[in-house]
Amino acid sequence: MSFTTDTPRIASLLAGLSLLLASGCAFKHEKPHYVYAPDMHFNPSLKAQKIGSMRMPPAGTIPRGFRPYEITDIEQAGRELKNPLKRTKDVMEKGQKLFNVYCIVCHGKYGEGDGLVVPAFPRPPSLQSEKIMNYPDGKIFHVITLGQTLMPSYGDRLNEEERWQVIHYVRALQRAKHPTAADLKSAEDKAD
Repeated sequence: MSFTTDTPRIASLLAGLSLLLASGCAFKHEKPHYVYAPDMHFNPSLKAQKIGSMRMPPAGTIPRGFRPYEITDIEQAGRELKNPLKRTKDVMEKGQKLFNVYCIVCHGKYGEGDGLVVPAFPRPPSLQSEKIMNYPDGKIFHVITLGQTLMPSYGDRLNEEERWQVIHYVRALQRAKHPTAADLKSAEDKAD
């Protein structure tokens, strides 16, 4: 048997095989004879962000890196919370950057309560007022964390360290406007 005499037969065999394969792919089985993984095959389809697809996390679950803030009383916060950060150049620079991003729009450049949004919204309290200057750091931390009156909570935008950095910067603004006798003496000594 030579190759040339079998070519038509091979060509017709290949054509028939390809037709058989093409016709087999065109038919779909609605109900297969055997389902390999029925849990996967008959799994209900859930659309993202729709009712039934959003699962509640187990009770007590908190996001990674999140520390719950359990103090609800501002006076308790003033008594119990102390700024753990030392006042360094790096801390002050970070505090200034964060203040300029989050606080300056309402409280203004120097903390006077004259930010850009003041004409449209009620004026926030001045951070230079005697009341706020006498606040312990813990009270300011509490207000930043939970918010107060019209001020929203910044606990979800600033982590604990960043809130303490902002407090250091606020204290620097207050001391720049209301220097103590020791500050003035230090400035005179440096001038001499």
